[in-house]
Amino acid sequence: MNPDIDALKPYPFEKLAALRADVTPPEGVAPISLTIGEPQHAPYAAALQALDDHRQAFARYPATAGLPELRRAIADWATRRFGLASLDAERQVLPVNGTREAIFAFVQAALDRSRPARVAMPNPFYQIYEGATLLAGGQPLYLDCRAETGFRPDLEAVPAETWREVQLVFVCSPGNPTGAVTPFAEFERLIELADEHDFIIASDECYSELYLDEAAPPPGLLEACARLGRHDYRRCLVFHSLSKRSNLPGLRSGFVAGDADLIAPFRRYRTYHGCAMSLPLQHASIAAWNDEAHVRANRDAYREKFAAVTEILAPVMDFPAPEAGFYLWPAVPGGDDAAFARALYAEEHVGVLPGSYMGRPGQGGTNPGAGRLRLALVAEVEATAEAARRLRRFIERSPRC
Repeated sequence: MNPDIDALKPYPFEKLAALRADVTPPEGVAPISLTIGEPQHAPYAAALQALDDHRQAFARYPATAGLPELRRAIADWATRRFGLASLDAERQVLPVNGTREAIFAFVQAALDRSRPARVAMPNPFYQIYEGATLLAGGQPLYLDCRAETGFRPDLEAVPAETWREVQLVFVCSPGNPTGAVTPFAEFERLIELADEHDFIIASDECYSELYLDEAAPPPGLLEACARLGRHDYRRCLVFHSLSKRSNLPGLRSGFVAGDADLIAPFRRYRTYHGCAMSLPLQHASIAAWNDEAHVRANRDAYREKFAAVTEILAPVMDFPAPEAGFYLWPAVPGGDDAAFARALYAEEHVGVLPGSYMGRPGQGGTNPGAGRLRLALVAEVEATAEAARRLRRFIERSPRC
C-alpha cells in the first residue's frame, strides 16, 4: 500500500467517537447533534422531481465534461451571482461530484513532485485539504486563523522564501469552522502573491450562499479576478456545491470553474479517474442552479436559527458573529474543548465538535482551534434552540468544566 496513507491523521469524527466511546448519555433525553455540517432542511423539491423524471438515463454512461446544459446553467449562475463579464461554459467550467471529491482529486492532479510542493491552507481547516496534500506527496503549510486577524490567515506573516515553495493555496470563504469571509482586498493580495511566486489559488466557496445580510453576499475569487480585469482567471479556481445551497448533500453535485489552462488537464485527469456525474443527477443539478427562490428561503431559515441561538448563548459564551455559513465558533469556558464536549454529551446528550480536532499546531506551535467548539446549526430551528438551551444550562451549572 501507498506509505503516504500512514501519514493521514484521524478524521475529526473518528476522534470524537473515541472521546465519547465510554460515555453513557442520560436516559430519556433526546439526542441533538451539532457536530456534522449536514443540512437538515428539506431538499429542493424540483431537483428531486428532475431526478425522478430522468431516471431512465441511469442506463447511459455520462461524459466527464458533463452535459452542455449543465455547464451552461452553472456558467449563467456564477456570472449572475459574482458579476462576471463572462465564464466560458465549455472551457472554464467542469461539473464534479461535490467539492470534497473535487478538492481531493485536484491536489493529486496539480502538485509537481519534481520540486518542493507545499500547500498552504487555513488553520483550523477542512481536513480534506491536508489529507489530499499528504497523499499527493506534498507538505501542508498551516496558516493560522486567530481572533486577532479576524479568523483569517495573515498573508504577510509568510516569508517570501516560503511562498517560493508553495504550489497551491487553499482559501475557504466563508470559512469552516469560523464563518469568516475573505474580503476583496485579501483576494487581490493573494492573486498578487500568486503572480509573484507562481502558485495556484483554490477557493472553496461551498458556503457562499448562506449569508446573514441579504444585501451583502460574500465575494468570490472569480469576482475578485473580474474586478482586476483578469477574465482568464489565471491561476485561480473556485469550488462550489449544491450540498449547502440547496440542502442536497447526498446528491454529490458541484462544480469547479476558473482558469481554462487548469480545467483542461484536470478534466483529462478525471477521465482516467472515472468520476463523471450520472445523467439524472446532472438534470437535478440543472434545476437547482436555475432557481434562487429556494436558496433565499434557506437563508431565511438560517437567520432565524442564528438569532435564536445567539439570544440564548451570548450571555454565557464568547463567539464571533459569523458573516456566513451555518457554524458558531465559541470559546469554551475553562479552555479544554475536548473535556467540555465529552461532559456536555454525558450530561445533556448534545454533540459538539472540539475545535482542536479541526486544527494543527501552527505558527508559534499552538493549535488555533484549541479552546473552541464548532457548533453546526443544521437542524430545524426548535431542535437547534433546544440544543442551545441545554448548552447554556450546562455552562451555568458547571462554568469551569
